[in-house]
Amino acid sequence: MKIGIIGTGNMGRILVEALLDGKAVSPSSMIITNRTIAKAMELKNIYPKLRVGANSAEVAAQSDLLIICVKPLDVFKIIDVVHPFLSENKCLVSITSPISTNQIENKVSCSVARIIPSITNRALAGVSLISYGDHCQENWKMAIDQLMKKISVPVLIDENITRVSSDIVSCGPAFFSYLLQAFIKAAVKETEIDEKTATVLTSEMIVGLGELLKQKHYTLPSLQAKVSVKGGITGEGIKVLENELGEMFEHLFQATHSKFKEDLEQVELQVTKQ
Repeated sequence: MKIGIIGTGNMGRILVEALLDGKAVSPSSMIITNRTIAKAMELKNIYPKLRVGANSAEVAAQSDLLIICVKPLDVFKIIDVVHPFLSENKCLVSITSPISTNQIENKVSCSVARIIPSITNRALAGVSLISYGDHCQENWKMAIDQLMKKISVPVLIDENITRVSSDIVSCGPAFFSYLLQAFIKAAVKETEIDEKTATVLTSEMIVGLGELLKQKHYTLPSLQAKVSVKGGITGEGIKVLENELGEMFEHLFQATHSKFKEDLEQVELQVTKQ
């Protein structure tokens, strides 16, 4: 199977690196391109056998599975360019949440899927969110599932939970990175620990936490209960979290869904004009 990737920005690059490092595909079986070709060439410098196409049309012509990794309002522009090369036996994948598989299926005759990756996939870990078009062929569903299993835990999701699933899987690492940085800064401000030491301790703590959950030694509630002894220091810290956290996360999801609604409206307006 030949894989083409259009767009090697942040997430496109992560997909390229993860798929190659996870040996999901060989470099010689992948062709990539980017509006700024220099970004694509950076990847070729790392993986010499990786092929770089001059433009989207060249990549589409040489691909069985074509993955579009561009901003939502650029997706249909790319589809217009690659449409002549999308025969029925091929598969087109978008990685952007505001565009549904049905909207893409209305534009092409090939199989269609959506993959929402996460930065955690770069470590061949975490979840990738999968949605298939109504007319996606079974052989492509199996191929995509096997491909993504090499770099993640693929989870099939319904359209109505796309945004919240993406908030958790794709945006979540950034959200919790922010919280951990605030945790480190507070430790430095309130105690004599230096930032470098606090960062090392916090980073290793979160890695260890992940391993405990991955190896299923504890669930989140049982882990908290195990560490938080009644009347102990951890319990006092939990009280602060309970009192001050409030509805912060509710507000977070409200904000992401509000922005998502704006994106949906912009995409719908673009589709209507075409």
